[in-house]
Amino acid sequence: MADAQPFDRRDGVIWFDGQFVPWADANIHVLSHGLHYASAVFEGERAYGGKIFKMREHNQRLIESGKLLGFDIPYSVEEIDRACVETLAKQGFEDAYVRPIAWRGSEMMGVAAQSTKIHLAIAIWQWPSYFDPAERLKGIRVDLAEWRRPDPRTAPSKAKATGLYMICTLSKHAAERKGYADAMMLDWRGQVAECTGANMFFVKDGKIHTPTPDCFLDGITRRTVIGLAKARGIEVIERAIMPEELDDFTECFICGTAAEVTPVSEIAQWRFKPGEITKTLMDDYSATVRAHAKAVAA
Repeated sequence: MADAQPFDRRDGVIWFDGQFVPWADANIHVLSHGLHYASAVFEGERAYGGKIFKMREHNQRLIESGKLLGFDIPYSVEEIDRACVETLAKQGFEDAYVRPIAWRGSEMMGVAAQSTKIHLAIAIWQWPSYFDPAERLKGIRVDLAEWRRPDPRTAPSKAKATGLYMICTLSKHAAERKGYADAMMLDWRGQVAECTGANMFFVKDGKIHTPTPDCFLDGITRRTVIGLAKARGIEVIERAIMPEELDDFTECFICGTAAEVTPVSEIAQWRFKPGEITKTLMDDYSATVRAHAKAVAA
């Protein structure tokens, strides 16, 4: 969602390589390897009521993503957790978005970068619903992307790596130019994969169907929602889903840290109506993140 205030001109501090620096001073050199060769990994986390939801899982995945790109982040998960908590306190927000990012520095410029320093920064800002609130409640409109999720033999698909999001940006821009809120991406086999930054779920005969995450992220929010559905006694089936099957589904929703649980009303020529299962999981997810904040604070 567009914001009137550029991200390099905001107030507050950013945790940068172990120190708090003024927001405007959290800069890197133009010849940083992470900028030129996408050797960077990141996380998206949300704080509710002053507490970061599933922070440990996110920050552990950050470290694992770095390893998949061939580098070790020079901080433990405990240190990253503590830095996130301290940054949130410094920013003074109750509900906020948390963005840790690690990247290769500027010691080497070229494809090879074994001697680069690994940097880590954590920025936190207020970011409400990823989609327009009025549109979100009635179900967002989703286009069918031209770009596809690649074969995992061609890219480290289990890493939350910056380079993997290039085709997401292209797909979302193309969708927005046509009046859609997002785009559904297929994988290299032509199977349903995900939206540009969120996992997908479909409902048929009271059961939830979701693509097997074998070439895209098995999202932390995705796993949370699956757990909530199973706690309700709703069967969740993870399997390959072909686009032509979308005619058979009555409900569709997406989920992610930024998107939370968001209903979908249409995907290209396919139509859905937000129903009881979608609404229940929206409410359950909201209740869960708020209950977590209260439990941690207690």
